[in-house]
Amino acid sequence: MSKVTVKLNRTWKSHLTKSRRKRTSLERFRLKKALETLAKKEGRGTELVSLYIPPGKRISEVINQLRQEHGTAANIKSDTTRTNVQDAITKTRQRLRLIRKVPENGLVIFSGAIPQNGPGSERNETYVLTPPEPVTINLYRCDSRFHTEHLQEMLKEKDTYGILVMDSSEATFALLQGRRLTLAKDITSGVPGKMRAGGQSAQRFTRQREAKVLDFFSRVGKHATEVFLEVPGLKGLIIAGPGPMKYDFEKRDYLHYQLKDKIVAIIDTAYVGRQGVKEVVGKAPEIMRKIRYIEEGKLVQDFLYEVGHDTGLAAYGEVEVRRALRMGAVNVLLLSETLDTIRVTVECGSCEYHVVESIKRTDLLGFEENLSKTQCSKCNSSSLAITKSEDVVDELAEAAMQANADIEMVSVDTEEGQMLKNAFGGIAATLRFKL
Repeated sequence: MSKVTVKLNRTWKSHLTKSRRKRTSLERFRLKKALETLAKKEGRGTELVSLYIPPGKRISEVINQLRQEHGTAANIKSDTTRTNVQDAITKTRQRLRLIRKVPENGLVIFSGAIPQNGPGSERNETYVLTPPEPVTINLYRCDSRFHTEHLQEMLKEKDTYGILVMDSSEATFALLQGRRLTLAKDITSGVPGKMRAGGQSAQRFTRQREAKVLDFFSRVGKHATEVFLEVPGLKGLIIAGPGPMKYDFEKRDYLHYQLKDKIVAIIDTAYVGRQGVKEVVGKAPEIMRKIRYIEEGKLVQDFLYEVGHDTGLAAYGEVEVRRALRMGAVNVLLLSETLDTIRVTVECGSCEYHVVESIKRTDLLGFEENLSKTQCSKCNSSSLAITKSEDVVDELAEAAMQANADIEMVSVDTEEGQMLKNAFGGIAATLRFKL
């Protein structure tokens, strides 16, 4: 059975800067949730507009294109479909007129008539999204669904990893970026097998073979430097192959120290060469997932250390974390991806009374029903109503950004993530100073 060993050393961890973690954690979480919602929306017919605008495209050109599409839509036979398509195009053009320049990663707009409660209840919904990386397509499409797949593809792992597959006979060097695999180099070892020729002493054969192994290691190290060291943003190095030689190589000092610090996995494969590289690629999702688990586990473990040692540099629970945020004490804010809580502001229409509460999203309907039967505690009128609601994740994240704190979304795929959710309510923080 093959084995995957995943490591995360200190130097490699420091490569994950705060700004990068925010982008790959909070922003990716928000985009993922938005795309999940959009992917479920369906139109009555081919009435939903998906527009992808690549960077560098002039807004005026896109508006002119939509003007032509609006004219083409006039030929649609169904009155309802024609009206809804033209309305979606108009709404999209109106949004574009508010934008002076296409952002550096491009722009994506979804617009269309979404049924609210059966036929005839359609209402236009328009969404403007900023992609996490540059849009490479120029797309306009009308369909019964929003085409979110291009954005969903961007959320998949795109970091570049080096792959070194080796055994006593050869070594292969490759680069993996997302789904793109580049085979860079193959070298042979020149190391003889373990069976010596007749008439040759065992000790002499062993010495000669060891010398050739060390020469092979030296050449592997030099080629690894040439192939991997100058790769921009190389996130990690995966060493693989059948047999123990990969472990012998990793333990010695033939690999450049910067590359040695980037080793994230050592894998047993059945093959060497290009077939071995393909084995590694097949296991790459598992490797990346384990690396993400390690990152998340380390974040929660840092928090648990402060709690366990009673240092005063940890806060948990919504009330305590909000207090720490107001004081500017939060260093890292930890939020569970499973948080499904909203912050509602309740106001009285007859006096100045107001209160802010956090409730589960699933409890919102019952909360509103009870509110309609509740009297104001200040003037006894029955004029209480929700005037504002906001996702707790968005609200706390905004407060953390104002306090210049790091923000981390933590999944429940690890034991630490489950503990954050179940034992600490999904909201915790490590602090810069004691409260």
